[in-house]
Amino acid sequence: MATPTKPAAPDNTVSLQIASRQHSDWTHYSIDSDLTVPADGWQVALGLPGGVFPPEVEPGAMIKVMVGEETVLMGRVDDISHSVASDSHQLSLSGRDLAGMLLDCSAPLLTAKNMTLQDVLDNVVRPLGISKVRVDAKGRGQIEKISVDPGNSAWDVLSRAAQANGLTAWFDPDGTLVVGGPDYSQPASARLILRRDGKGNNVISLSETRSHAQRYSELTLLGQGHGQALTPGRHRLQHQSYDSDVCYHKPRIQVEPDAASQAELAARADKMLADARLAGYTLSATVAGHRDSRGQLWTPGQRIEVESEPHGVNGSYFLMARTFEGGRGQGSTTRLTLKEDKCWIPAMRAGNK
Repeated sequence: MATPTKPAAPDNTVSLQIASRQHSDWTHYSIDSDLTVPADGWQVALGLPGGVFPPEVEPGAMIKVMVGEETVLMGRVDDISHSVASDSHQLSLSGRDLAGMLLDCSAPLLTAKNMTLQDVLDNVVRPLGISKVRVDAKGRGQIEKISVDPGNSAWDVLSRAAQANGLTAWFDPDGTLVVGGPDYSQPASARLILRRDGKGNNVISLSETRSHAQRYSELTLLGQGHGQALTPGRHRLQHQSYDSDVCYHKPRIQVEPDAASQAELAARADKMLADARLAGYTLSATVAGHRDSRGQLWTPGQRIEVESEPHGVNGSYFLMARTFEGGRGQGSTTRLTLKEDKCWIPAMRAGNK
């Protein structure tokens, strides 16, 4: 009887493609992806024992970061550091994904009433070279008026348009701009285990952080709104929301200078409490390699089952961020940042919470 063929080990080789040339022999690399950070960062370093500087490596050059045969980031080179010492010769490169362009570039000066999300994508985003765009939800909200002041970034305007539709924006690994939200209907795709007897353990380390620094037992928003041509000003708007998990008296009062309605003020309060809850709990795990048990690359947006006996944790969590790290002689690891499941809400629209 033939011996079953042992499956090939997953390819965790991190390579950087610049001007159709690939580089992969890194002394160190770090590749970030975070749903709450506009632009994902990357950094690589390699030795140059022969002293030959690659001519295609220039600030602003387009790059593609790959793990094995899979693309994990498209972006540009921001910074180059070329250092020579008596015993070393090293080149370090760093940059961001394509969101860096939207952060750095000012939006065109324009004023438009009822500018839709699609208008912003067509007139602000695409002219900056962002050709691949996908809207994952049919947002019906419109911004009553956009006034782009000198210095407003393209990302600022895009964020405002996305939030008006209850959405957020990020870039997929292949360079596609996605305007959407988390999909909490998908099943958990991986499981992290930390047991005292060591059976089935698949994490190098796991830490839990809980905080009430940004949480309040009750949040009171006081609002007012400026009058428009056809609508009067709004005064003495007030709304209170409560966090039942803060079981001691810790009140907060905040003034919102521009609120369109009582419903909008309520949506803002609920969003603020949700953001505080999100910031108040974090599971940080380090695992070997860059792939889960299915052989899939760890990707923000996954729902993950976590069982940790020392922490008393057993449930589903949301992968908010991950960092691939490694280098020559170091092995490859992934740092995972997990948040409470179904807690991240990009935006809340009045009347559609």
